Amino acid sequence: MSTSRTLILDRIRTATANAAPQDYAALPRTYLRKGTLDAEQRLALMIERLHEYGAEVAVCEPAQLPAVIAEQLAASGRHRFAVPPGLPQDWLPSGYDFQQDTGLSADALEQCEGVVTQSFAGVADSGTIVLHHSAAEGRRVLSLLPDWHLCILRTTQIVETLPEYFALCQQQPELATYISGPSATADIEMTRIKGVHGPRFLNVILVRDENPAEARSESFTTH
Repeated sequence: MSTSRTLILDRIRTATANAAPQDYAALPRTYLRKGTLDAEQRLALMIERLHEYGAEVAVCEPAQLPAVIAEQLAASGRHRFAVPPGLPQDWLPSGYDFQQDTGLSADALEQCEGVVTQSFAGVADSGTIVLHHSAAEGRRVLSLLPDWHLCILRTTQIVETLPEYFALCQQQPELATYISGPSATADIEMTRIKGVHGPRFLNVILVRDENPAEARSESFTTH
């Protein structure tokens, strides 16, 4: 252990040596914990944020979802897609090469031009989509290697603030991925580069739930 690190940790131990243990649940929470927008306003804000990030957005009713997926795939100009094993097969149109990820190698995923997944939740305030990597969301690598990501999000999964998202988690997920637009960075000479640590292109289908209670129970199952 380096001398500097040892010194810093020693100072922390000294400063907190006499601190009384606190009950986490009893800690004061004076920050904003709940939004004020209604469902339509949350949806509008989510769309606005996604557009600001450069994502493509489509909104549809549940019965229209397979047709909208087909439209998105056709417009992408791509043919070979990776899909998680839990994604409903009747959503997927014919005429494409769908590679079900039951343990595809990194090389096999690299050969896929895109990926289609569901999601766990969306945070409108930041335009963030959250994956908990259930059977319908796929492994983390599935949403990182392909160049194009088509993500399906139900409108009842959209909350306004981050604390509201955490309130949805009945148990802490083993793994979560937070997606705020296509992958990009401007770390090097302030030049924006896309696709550094994930897909360069993000398309989102927002599905208006017909039965919110049923959809929430189905979509919020973690694995």
